[in-house]
Amino acid sequence: MTSSPNSSDSAWVLEAAIRTAPAADRQWQEQLGRLRQIASYNPETQMWHARLRALDLAGMQMLQALFDAARVHGTEVRLTPVAVPAYWDGPAFTRGPDVAAVLEAQADRSRPLGQLPLA
Repeated sequence: MTSSPNSSDSAWVLEAAIRTAPAADRQWQEQLGRLRQIASYNPETQMWHARLRALDLAGMQMLQALFDAARVHGTEVRLTPVAVPAYWDGPAFTRGPDVAAVLEAQADRSRPLGQLPLA
C-alpha cells in the first residue's frame, strides 16, 4: 500500500485540514496541545495542516489524535488525497484506480458532482 515516491504521478499522501472549534480557555489550550503534536498552523488560512504518508504506527497515531480532537473538542477535520509534492522524500501510498478518480475529481472542482469527464 505504501511505496517510495519515485514517480509522483503514481503516489499520494493524505492531507489533513483541521479547523479548531471555539472553546473556553482551558479547553482551547487542550485542543491546541493535541494539534501541536501532529500538525502545523498556517496563519494565512487560520487552519492546521498535517500529511499522513502511511498507515504505519505513526500514521495510525495521527489519525487517532485527529479523531480524538474531533470527538472531544468538536474540531473539524477534512482528509483529502493529494499527489505527492515534488519535495516529498518519505513514503507514500500507491495510487490505485479508485484514488486516481478521487484525485482527478478534486483537481476539477468546477465539474458538477457526479459528472464524469468525457474521454
